[in-house]
Amino acid sequence: MNYDLSGNWTYPTTIRAGAGKLSELVEHCTALGLKQPLLVTDKGLLAHKMITGTLAGLQAAGIKAAVFGEVQGNPTDRNLAEGIRAYLDGGHDGIITIGGGSAMDVGKLVALMARQTIPVWDLEDIGDWWTRADASVIAPIIAVPTTAGTGSEVGRAAVLTNSADATKKIIFHPKMLPAVVIGDPELAVGLPANLTAATGMDAFTHSFETYCVPRFHPMADAIALESMRLIRDNLPLACKDGTNIEARMQMFAAAMMGGVAFQKGLGAVHSIAHPLGAIHDIQHGLANAVILPYVVAYNRPSIETHVQAIAHHLHIDGGFDGFMAWLLEFRKTLNVPHTLADLGLDGHDADEIAAKAMDDPSTASNPRKMDIAGFRKVYLAAVNGDLTVN
Repeated sequence: MNYDLSGNWTYPTTIRAGAGKLSELVEHCTALGLKQPLLVTDKGLLAHKMITGTLAGLQAAGIKAAVFGEVQGNPTDRNLAEGIRAYLDGGHDGIITIGGGSAMDVGKLVALMARQTIPVWDLEDIGDWWTRADASVIAPIIAVPTTAGTGSEVGRAAVLTNSADATKKIIFHPKMLPAVVIGDPELAVGLPANLTAATGMDAFTHSFETYCVPRFHPMADAIALESMRLIRDNLPLACKDGTNIEARMQMFAAAMMGGVAFQKGLGAVHSIAHPLGAIHDIQHGLANAVILPYVVAYNRPSIETHVQAIAHHLHIDGGFDGFMAWLLEFRKTLNVPHTLADLGLDGHDADEIAAKAMDDPSTASNPRKMDIAGFRKVYLAAVNGDLTVN
């Protein structure tokens, strides 16, 4: 062990998990004193009965809620600005965010930024920048995830694309942690298999990268290991049968576990996935799923013992090589594309992706020290399907 046995650890919030828990939403609004919340959701859910029915239920209980749904897959500062305008124009007093990771992030950012006097970029997750915010004006948040992936519902940060330069930034403040999380697996029943797989692989990548980060955080390590086991056992079941409530619930738990654990840090998979999402609008979990084995191969000199421990926990024989074979087969079972070329990328932008990946906050905790040449090599390997990258 060659890192300091010290750390500052924070574990999160009130979670109400189980089928039918969305029915408790009015109760949680009342407990938080929310009388006029803004419901933030994804564009694709605006007309869904979970949104229309929830809105009707809130209004029937005397809670004057309204809906904001202008959230795209890789949200930008423009989405945030529109959300803030809706929040202020409606005189809202809190946020209910229902949807995938994008809705979670925008909802949390609206709660953070609606009444600040500084730009959102001043609160990037760098040092103590978060102390620049006026914490007294941050609105309370209730988070209701509909996908099992990002874990943003249990996080104190959000990812936002700066539309000026197509760069994703991580914005952080402790009070962005939702006051209540409702993890209702029934909300994911209609999620298509391909999105179930992509979001589930996002959660797996969180836990895998976290476990391999060379920092002292045994609680995060233990949670990450169990998250990977739950995903191994339940993601194929949820993809095969979207109505499998048990598998959906286990995936919700695994995603939240990954979201809690990755406060320890992430790595080069996320460093590359972030600019891919900002520039090419590739769904984040899908980008992670495709890139993961290439980063695993590149990081091998620095993570082999960690991967052996993961393989042991998952009852995979063959150590590192056995894990890699299992990972490739697992992705295949989930119909995850093998290369970035399968997503239409040809590598012409390798220099831009590498430079932006190098600047990504996740790079600092990658187990193997990265440089632009290394990122370029990994990115092109993922385009071409080269698992011999080293």
